[in-house]
Parts: sequence; C-alpha cells; structure tokens
Amino acid sequence: MTTLGELIGVLDAAYPPRLAESWDSVGLVCGDPAEEVTRVLFAVDATAGVVDEAVTWGAQALVVHHPLLLRGVDTVAADTPKGALLHRLIRAGCALFTAHTNADSADPGVSDALAGALGLTVTGPLDAKPEAPVDNWVVQVPSSHSDAVLAAMFAAGAGGSGDYRDCALRVPAVGQFRPMAEANPAIGSHGELQRVDEERLEVIAPPSVRAAVLGALRAAHPYESPAYHISERALLPAPVGIGRVGNLPEPESLRTFTERVAAALPPTVWGVRAAGDPDRAVYTVAVCGGAGDSYLDTVARLGVDAYVTADLRHHPVDERLRRGGPALVDAAHWATEFPWCAQAQSVVGNAMPELETRVSNVRTDPWTVGAKS
Repeated sequence: MTTLGELIGVLDAAYPPRLAESWDSVGLVCGDPAEEVTRVLFAVDATAGVVDEAVTWGAQALVVHHPLLLRGVDTVAADTPKGALLHRLIRAGCALFTAHTNADSADPGVSDALAGALGLTVTGPLDAKPEAPVDNWVVQVPSSHSDAVLAAMFAAGAGGSGDYRDCALRVPAVGQFRPMAEANPAIGSHGELQRVDEERLEVIAPPSVRAAVLGALRAAHPYESPAYHISERALLPAPVGIGRVGNLPEPESLRTFTERVAAALPPTVWGVRAAGDPDRAVYTVAVCGGAGDSYLDTVARLGVDAYVTADLRHHPVDERLRRGGPALVDAAHWATEFPWCAQAQSVVGNAMPELETRVSNVRTDPWTVGAKS
C-alpha cells in the first residue's frame, strides 16, 4: 500500500519546502497522510473543473502548483468558493497538495519545464538562491576526549551534510598553554608551559543550533576554557532559484522565436505576444514561469536576447525597451506553468510506478473570449 505520506515525501524531495518564499503557502492542504493513494491528478490550479475531474476519476490526491489558500482565511465554510472545493475534496477522500514557489526554485522546477518545452539548453537560474548558511567549527581537544566532544556536538545538531551525519575532520595536533595563577587547569601547573597531544576537530552546523552546539562543546570538553573558532561559510549561488537562462540550438528572429513559443505552449485566448524588433536575433533566452515582471532588471543585466514570462504590463515593458533591454515575450500565466504538470507527474511516476497518474485536461486559464481590434 502506498500512503499519502509517502507521496508527500517524494514531492518534498523534488520540491523542497525550504525553497518556498516566506510569504508562500505550500504542502498538504487537506488529507490524511496515513490514507492509501492509488491515483494522483496534477494541475496548475484547483479550480471547480479540476476538482470535478479529480472526484470523477477517483483520485486520492490532487497535486497543484497554485495555492488554494494563499491569503489568510477565517473560514472554509461550504458556502464559500474555496470552502466548497475543500469540502468536495474531503468528502471524496481526495487530498490537496501544493508545490508553489518551492517548485519554482527547485532544480529541476517550473522554469526548467518551460525551458524544455521551448527547446532551450539551460545554463543556470535567472535569480539564483544562495546556499543555506553554514557555520564551520574548529575545536582543539585532547586526543583522549575527542570522541566524547564530537558525540556531544553531533547530538546538538552539528556534523550534518546533505544525506550524511556525524561528519568531521580530525587532524593530530600539539596544543600548548600556560596556566596563570587565577586558572583552574585540568592539565598542567600554574606558570608552567604545557604541551598536550590534541586533535583539531572541524565540523559544520546550521547557525540555528549555534548556542546548543557551544553548550554541548563546553559540557563535554575537559578544559576550563576550550579553544574553538566559529566562521560562517561564504554564501555562494546554488543551482536552484527562480527562472532559468538557456540557449536555443541556433539563433532565430524574434518573429520566429515568438512562433516557437506559441507552438510549444497550450493555446489560450491570451496567446503569445512579443515586444521588440521582429527581426532581432534571439539566441540566449531567459524564462520565468508565471508572473515575472519583477525580474526585468535582472534579465537586462544578464544581457540575454529575449525574456519569456507572463503577466507583463504596458509601462514596465515600454520603459525596459527604451532602456535597451532584451525583447520581451508575454504568454498566458497558466500556459507558462502548465509544462510543470508533466514534470511533476514524471517525478511521482518514476519514484512510485505503482500509482496511476495523469495531468488534468481542464484548462484553468480564466480568459474565455478574445477578439482582435
């Protein structure tokens, strides 16, 4: 039996919740992690149509990109629009799970799926997230007490690196000190220079456990005043982050590239539109699934030829073009994020082949009528 909790574990591994923005709401919205799951439906939004499909198909889990409950709510009563959807899912035994900005920043994530649909070779993120901050601890300890000090520091949260625990560097060393009259030395005599066979221990730990590690170190160390040093590792860009930058197989005009985008994405009333010289050569491209106008300055600094995103507005686009930025390609919000559904389906399908999965065929783009003037 495959449980909802096991499904969540697979999704959290692919789209780590720690990558979500502080304002976001991701993870399990409703459902019992202990319940069995056999069918999983993927969609961008939990709209009424998508919920109907999930219930009709008999899905036990609906995985979506956009949070249903992003803003603060004080009711999910069945007579409210969002509450009605939640009640329908719960009554049908279908869980709701959201992977939003954590899926945007994951590697691979939403923008990787978009870049892949456009035929781009990705070279890196548009706006890279720095690696998590890490403390590096260096401790001098008599060789006879090295194991005890390390065990105490590990128990306090030090020594973890990815999927590994109890990690440390141990280097033989000779320590020296001269206890003064006010000291209470564990080894040596007042006024005499003392040399001791020691080990130089190095471990890493998150800054959040700094106080706990220091307390453990002092409690386990035999010296009155242990010798230690803490330094913070420089924050370096990571392969995760919002958006992606990549290259086309060969340069093509903006006119041709816009047609490429339109052919790669599902059709919408909004369609695909571009701003810039139609004959401009496009080779290096930045993409951001969903609303990406906040990165217009970033793509300008990167010097890409074109930027593909959604929800671009008149004045920012006009200003950016007048300042000599890249060509801008604007598609429907839903369309730029829809390729992620197949990516998420593949993640779950590869890890849990026993599950039946499918991408919703309901278009959740809200626009229904379009006309050209």
